[in-house]
Amino acid sequence: MTTDVSGIPDTALMASVVRGDATALAELYDRHADVIFRVAFRRLGDRQLAEEVVQDTWFTLWDRVEQFDSSAGSLVAWLSTIARNRAVDRLRALGRRPGALPLSALYATDAGEDHALAAGRVLISEDQSGDPQLVLDGVELREVMLRAMAILPADERQCLELAYYGELTQAEIAQHLGWPIGTVKTRTRRALLRLRSTLAGTLDPHLALSPSDAATLRSVEAADGPR
Repeated sequence: MTTDVSGIPDTALMASVVRGDATALAELYDRHADVIFRVAFRRLGDRQLAEEVVQDTWFTLWDRVEQFDSSAGSLVAWLSTIARNRAVDRLRALGRRPGALPLSALYATDAGEDHALAAGRVLISEDQSGDPQLVLDGVELREVMLRAMAILPADERQCLELAYYGELTQAEIAQHLGWPIGTVKTRTRRALLRLRSTLAGTLDPHLALSPSDAATLRSVEAADGPR
């Protein structure tokens, strides 16, 4: 009899993959392959190469499943990082330089509204190898961001992970999660307010919320109650 794995969380499926369960691996592919394809395609602009990156990503998952650490981030984040690295490898093989991305580009809404945390400033780059200080700064920034993301409510964190790691638009996030677009927008907005509030204290005071946004965040937190 075939076991229904559709309702099993990613972390439990990964534990099954560790034991060599190909059914669990197939379920993870069905859940996340579309997101990983978008990550690769937006880097490469070529469907065939993007499909090859997806396959490479799942081969890597199978070969290195023990390296996944759920405490360090979601499975989508881990797979997206693998896919971006594979895409960058292909760009370099083709003689094309990977570009830097502004954080604002990853959080832009379908209407083009910019939810940048740093006013469009470049915060992440795929190629910092020429400057050790930039590499160090990037590592420190990543640690700060991971800590800030970790304290978000799970549904809000999921929206940002799909936007940041999966590079999905809000419409694509709604389709992927089966949520109404309004729910995605609301949860994304709340997550960004919480994230900005946290980062203003640890990263850049210029990210401090406006009085109206701060009031909105206080009302959301009061409604949420203690976590």
